[in-house]
Amino acid sequence: MKIVVLEAASIGTDVSWDGLREFGELILYETTRDEEIAARISDADVIIPNKCQIREENLCQAKKLQLICEAATGYNNIDLDACKEHQITVTNVKGYSTEAVAQHTFAMLLHLLAKMDYYSTHVESGEYSQGESFTMMGPAIHELAGRTLGIIGMGNIGRCVAEIATVFGMKVIYYSASGRVYDVPYPAVDFDTLLSLSDVVSCHAPLNDRTRGLMNQEAFQKMKPSAVFLNLGRGPIVDETALASALEKGEIQAAALDVFELEPLPQESPLLQIRNRDRLLMTPHVAWASVEARQRLVADVKESIRCYFEGRPRSIVG
Repeated sequence: MKIVVLEAASIGTDVSWDGLREFGELILYETTRDEEIAARISDADVIIPNKCQIREENLCQAKKLQLICEAATGYNNIDLDACKEHQITVTNVKGYSTEAVAQHTFAMLLHLLAKMDYYSTHVESGEYSQGESFTMMGPAIHELAGRTLGIIGMGNIGRCVAEIATVFGMKVIYYSASGRVYDVPYPAVDFDTLLSLSDVVSCHAPLNDRTRGLMNQEAFQKMKPSAVFLNLGRGPIVDETALASALEKGEIQAAALDVFELEPLPQESPLLQIRNRDRLLMTPHVAWASVEARQRLVADVKESIRCYFEGRPRSIVG
């Protein structure tokens, strides 16, 4: 059997795919361009993509292909109808990055609320050493206790974020774009209510027709001027031009993003033009990428391959 990993670099060099060799020949490509896909999967039994676009024009040439293991939770890069037509099983991974993303969520939120950049710079610049006081009263620092966290998307990550928030003494409410009511000890509210009541709005929703562009100009205008917005779900949920405008106008206090409409973030993005950099914290889609999470991801892919060839194939998990 031949197993082809199309985007090994997306998992990093400190996590190994070698465990898959027990199933057969393993071919690793660091990255794969669209025009390279067809040739690289033409004689594969199993392929492992991440963001590569697996479409009909590639699949029709992959006569041996039996299994596609998406190395991520989202699988909108794979043409499922074409896979069904070609009798190719598709699996994905879910839950591997829950703790990592929840941790990153609070790392970003606490960084903003504690004004870490400002106060760290004050010490490192030598200003603190030249002062006469043991402390320094600069930009206001705020506590999480007593504040309301509005979560968009109450899946595994949303629930983990909610649990951590309660430890900080926050009140949690949530909005489900699908209308689903979850069995959680937090009240479900409509979208406008979540926006108007929340001191922090944290997005952990999947991207679909209901969530694409959900956070637009109108949505930001309904938030508190003192509110913080976080997006660790999917980039296209947010209208980035509207967010940049809301930050510049002071319609919201601050924002933190780990995902973007286009990745990598274009140099001409309005998010890179914001004058007050203290209002915006951005990281390059790394919330999911703890070493432990990536190890779980590779282990789950391995299990999907094992299950398939033992005659108990896994299904796509939503």
